[in-house]
Amino acid sequence: MIDISTLKFDEKGLIPAVVVDAVTKEVLTVAYMNRESLQISMEKGLTCFWSRSRQELWLKGETSGNYQHIVSITADCDGDALTVLVEKEGPACHLGEESCFHNPLWESEERHAFSLEGLMEMLRGRKENPKEGSYTTYLFQKGLDKILKKVGEETTEVIIAAKAEDKKETVYEIADLCYHVMVLMIEAGISLEDIHKELASRHVIDHKVKQEKMT
Repeated sequence: MIDISTLKFDEKGLIPAVVVDAVTKEVLTVAYMNRESLQISMEKGLTCFWSRSRQELWLKGETSGNYQHIVSITADCDGDALTVLVEKEGPACHLGEESCFHNPLWESEERHAFSLEGLMEMLRGRKENPKEGSYTTYLFQKGLDKILKKVGEETTEVIIAAKAEDKKETVYEIADLCYHVMVLMIEAGISLEDIHKELASRHVIDHKVKQEKMT
């Protein structure tokens, strides 16, 4: 861990902080911190910024309730910029958007960004707005029993491929299984954040168990 005194604040005593969603890895906002707001952030475990427009400290969520719980703060190689990994409560943008970055400017026709959150949104869209000819829509229309059957079938396919020690086929079947599990998640009203929190809680438990065994 580096010391706060090694950071390079600009002539106004500020350092840019890029806030990133710990679950989706989406950039939520870019704000500024001074020494005091950074110290408050670390003490409270909540993002606190310096508002350049109001010229005052700004604890994110204090008025809106959209708090950002800090997972980690990391400085760049020059010590003049920060990334702040957070678990957020509600939208990050004052306009009600999940991220302040919601105005597309340009996108490559050859390269397309992929994310699990984006896939979940697509699946959710197929459920809420059925599309003719869509396999995903078909699954939702058939209902839970059909979805569960497919999850079972794909699980078997993963086992067969893994038992055969065929890495390429195993990857392919795991991807199929992940897709069908995500369809199940949408059907059951389960979010990626729900799974993230559950896995995070198990990581803490596992860490404690390891510590106990070592002592």
